[in-house]
Amino acid sequence: MAHHLSAKKRIRQTVKRSAINRSRISRIRTYVKKVERAIADNEKARAEEALKGAESELARGVTKGVVHRNTAARKTSRLVAAVKAMGANGGT
Repeated sequence: MAHHLSAKKRIRQTVKRSAINRSRISRIRTYVKKVERAIADNEKARAEEALKGAESELARGVTKGVVHRNTAARKTSRLVAAVKAMGANGGT
């Protein structure tokens, strides 16, 4: 247990920041799942719309420091490729 005031404040900050970061990561996962669900349902228009949101959330996660830049780029790239592949297969 911390005894110094600065250490106690640091603990409070860490708890608050951890909750915020957990929320951000959860939000990113939700947006990515929306794209994956649209791809699975073979709905190209919905997938493209969801992709915009997912790209935005991933980029924001990078700026906030909860996701590594390369991780976000890799996920975005794979989602874009999957949505493009839908078009080649004649999605709705």
